[in-house]
Amino acid sequence: METIGAKLLSCCKLCPRNCGADRLGGERGRCRVTGADVLVAHFMLHHWEEPCISGPGGSGTVFFGGCGLRCMFCQNRVITGDKIGDYYSTSRLAGLFLSLQEQGADNINLVTPTHYAPQVAAAVSEARSLGLRLPVVWNSSGYEKAEIISGLRGIVDVYMPDFKYFSPGLARKFSSAPDYFEHASSAIGEMVRQTGTPVFDGRGMLLRGTIIRILVLPGHTLDAMKVIHYLYRTYGDDVILSIMGQYTPPAGMPYPELRRRLTQSEYDEVVEFAADIGVTRAYIQELGSASESFIPKFGFKPNTEQKD
Repeated sequence: METIGAKLLSCCKLCPRNCGADRLGGERGRCRVTGADVLVAHFMLHHWEEPCISGPGGSGTVFFGGCGLRCMFCQNRVITGDKIGDYYSTSRLAGLFLSLQEQGADNINLVTPTHYAPQVAAAVSEARSLGLRLPVVWNSSGYEKAEIISGLRGIVDVYMPDFKYFSPGLARKFSSAPDYFEHASSAIGEMVRQTGTPVFDGRGMLLRGTIIRILVLPGHTLDAMKVIHYLYRTYGDDVILSIMGQYTPPAGMPYPELRRRLTQSEYDEVVEFAADIGVTRAYIQELGSASESFIPKFGFKPNTEQKD
């Protein structure tokens, strides 16, 4: 755990919450997890990510329990607590990565890994020493600290963060994180510095690069457009955008505008805006299958001219 430093777990400041929990001493952080081991809520060969991630073999996806951001509309809310799954040591987690590779996975996809950064980094290093050859994908909320991301250089090949909010007001309202833009923009800057322009193999699978997911929220298309404008102005085609329309309202949502699904016209407005400002490296979705068991249907593959 030397890459980032396991000692951070004794006064946890791995995410921007900076809660200072002594996780090694049994205290729970804002992420709701504790201890030195890693809570794995689920793992699978995932065929419904963006096409350059899923591939024919599926993405070797590991869902971690807990989350430091905890959005009110989280699609993975069932597993963001600490009640589902099993605890893995670093060596057992490395073994899981190797098992997914043996099953034909196209990559190792780490979902909500931020609060386990030291353990995950150590597990990836151990797995590579034992024969792991696949790209490693860091699939996160975007609510990260740039200094933690910098410690993942050489560990992570593909970053796939969300960029949830441009507005501090919306970030406060829905995620209790008014500093979301500040941290997400800084962390993504570090991600892009590490990965550079996306690199694909001959099958169109992403080997290195940064994909940024923008979930369009009902009634808040302007915020999504501001995020897209910022990202394209800052990075151009050095990142891939994934414009997502799969928002599904959870039971008990207190805010009226989020008690419904996104309309086709709202989604089209955002996609057309992206095209109008020059975005060409992007995924869009079909909205017809949005439900609690939503399987994304992606279209319009990004430009894949650069290949290894």
